[in-house]
Amino acid sequence: MTITNTPEEKIRAILASQKEYFGTGATLPVKFRKEQLRKLLTAIDRFQSRLADALWTDLHKSYQEAYLTEIGLVRREIKDHLKGVGRWARCKRKRSPLTLFPSSSYIVSEPLGQALIVSPWNYPVQLLLNPLVGAISAGCTAILKPSPYVPNVSAVLEELISSTFPESYIAVVQGNRDVNKVLFSSRFDMIFFTGSPDLGRKVMAAAAEHLTPVVLELGGKSPCIIDKSANLKIAARRVAWGKTLNAGQTCIAPDYILIHEEVKEAFIKEFAGQVEYLHGKEIKESQHFVRLVSDKAFERVTGYLKDGDIVYGGRTDSKERFVEPTLLDNVRPDAPVMTQEIFGPIFPLITISPKDGEFKEQVAKFITEREKPLAFYYFGSEKDGWDLIKRTSSGGGCINDTIMHIANSHIPFGGVGNSGMGHYHGKLSFDAFTHQRSIVKAPTWIDLPVRYMPYKLFALIKRLM
Repeated sequence: MTITNTPEEKIRAILASQKEYFGTGATLPVKFRKEQLRKLLTAIDRFQSRLADALWTDLHKSYQEAYLTEIGLVRREIKDHLKGVGRWARCKRKRSPLTLFPSSSYIVSEPLGQALIVSPWNYPVQLLLNPLVGAISAGCTAILKPSPYVPNVSAVLEELISSTFPESYIAVVQGNRDVNKVLFSSRFDMIFFTGSPDLGRKVMAAAAEHLTPVVLELGGKSPCIIDKSANLKIAARRVAWGKTLNAGQTCIAPDYILIHEEVKEAFIKEFAGQVEYLHGKEIKESQHFVRLVSDKAFERVTGYLKDGDIVYGGRTDSKERFVEPTLLDNVRPDAPVMTQEIFGPIFPLITISPKDGEFKEQVAKFITEREKPLAFYYFGSEKDGWDLIKRTSSGGGCINDTIMHIANSHIPFGGVGNSGMGHYHGKLSFDAFTHQRSIVKAPTWIDLPVRYMPYKLFALIKRLM
């Protein structure tokens, strides 16, 4: 199946109709927003089996993984917004300083307006619809652009949206980079983009033409630290799970391992056992091991196998785009596998030797000499984990776990530096599509002279400020 580009004139027509619709104020009432969130929830339930089938066709993603990492997360997000949007959207009175007496101050949460949401192929349902929940909750209109690399999923998503909402409110446009150029050259009030840092730079440059605010959810090389104090069995299981989830095609997947020399051999053995525990002896036959998205991705990822010595795994099948979870040892820090985001089940090991200095010092230096990652994972004593968190920077992370910080809608998800900007999930998704407008209301029954020229009470005001 292939995706056909939405014609430019069609995109322009949708933009014009959404601008007109937003201008009517129809999206502003909280009651309307809740109704649309309920419609989206009903549509997801109605299309659930078709979404799961499409995810299997495009990515070999099992129903269980599809639900846990995509469909279920969106359903949870919608329910959170249904509970919270009335409170979040309410006009809030704030304290006023004495110098403003007798005025009162407020924060009004207003929708930014027309939003563009561009999603990648690796979690094509979650990363398109979760931001949409925030746009609906905030009172925006939205154009959605799914990835052409998962054509079956993108086709189902288009049908889901078109059968649920009018194009003048929420619409899907399809296509390749030519469509992206049209979209990014258009004027939106907000752009939400999930993808690579390289593409993120292009999006930000395009948005600058119109001074459009952006949320960029990017990626990078997320380190996974295995200290000698780690529970190796638990560490290996959680690392193996985090790396084999979606075959490593996860923006917050652990990308490489920094491991204490004293536990490296034991970890390699334990990792092998835990991969077998998760997927069976023949991982290729596992119903829960995803395939790489394209031949191009397969060639890129398998190319990394030459960047070190294979100490576990290494089997591949180009016909199925299958790459076995693989540990690479003796990897140079400047090798391609250590300078490019892997986005696959290849795992380079960087050995940290005590003879070269204190473990935490070496780890902190290695991480901070590189771009800020989207995630940070540490296995070992909690105290040392917190210490390393203070000495490094990342979008988020876990101590003695991987991936799971994304599952809590009460904490922000987002990048920093090269790994992105802005946050979402829960109320922060509402905030991402909202302008916090400051309003001061002044009475007319009194007009104190203190602020007016020639500032006769200047000395008094100065003391109050």
